[in-house]
Amino acid sequence: MADIFDDAFYARADTHIALSNEQADSAPRELVNASMLFASARFCAFLAAGGYSSGETMATKRDEIADYFVDGFRQMLEGNLDAYIRNFDSYMKPKA
Repeated sequence: MADIFDDAFYARADTHIALSNEQADSAPRELVNASMLFASARFCAFLAAGGYSSGETMATKRDEIADYFVDGFRQMLEGNLDAYIRNFDSYMKPKA
């Protein structure tokens, strides 16, 4: 996989977050999150499929593929949870 932390990494992520925030103006955040998770999962499957010549070949690596993406998500989630824990007041409390 390409280096995910290239110069545009955070700009791409911020674009996805901005779209989700915009959607959250007219739908519950939990539903927006579910849509974002589904889209990410679908794109991961598409990305993985590009590395195989057939569904049968891909099926032999199914668990390995899932572990790769789940482990990456967990690492990023834990990093963001830690950031929110450390910066809770500045992230979550409105400014007067």
